Amino acid sequence: MIIKTIEQRAEDKMLHSLNYLEDALTHIRAGKANVHILDGIKVEYYGSLVPLSNVANISTPDAKTITILAWEKPMMKTIEKAILDSDVGITPENNGEIIRLGIPPLTEERRKQLVKQSRAEAENAKISVRNARRDANDAVKAATKKGASEDDGNETEEAVKKLHDKYIKKIDEVLSAKEKEIMTV
Repeated sequence: MIIKTIEQRAEDKMLHSLNYLEDALTHIRAGKANVHILDGIKVEYYGSLVPLSNVANISTPDAKTITILAWEKPMMKTIEKAILDSDVGITPENNGEIIRLGIPPLTEERRKQLVKQSRAEAENAKISVRNARRDANDAVKAATKKGASEDDGNETEEAVKKLHDKYIKKIDEVLSAKEKEIMTV
């Protein structure tokens, strides 16, 4: 029974690695307007720092523009300053009613940098998956030393290997899709 929990724990860790990678890749700008590039921006609101999405409506009216409509007019300057101070790299246009972010087209050099960054994120996810497999195999070995059957241990190691291969393949697919998105002009 403990052997099955080892397998389940390994799959949970691998799934978490995949989900983390997908989340990290959504924050990498691919030349199209995506509200997720603003997820890391915090603004001061009544004395505490809150995510930008808590004080404004953020939308993408077209593929090259992000609009931000503050729920309270006095917040416009604060939001504009937070965007300027962030690492988004886009200068906001504030007309007093709405803030617009024009997404500039990516240069070939910048596209290559983003692909490199995406590959680094994918490699970190693969390392996490490999570590989950190693941890599971170590736990199986420890369980067989404590009396679990060797057949169960071998079956679990084989199942964990299949999980490892499945998640590595999924990571490659997610990376490939992101690279295609970045390199498409």
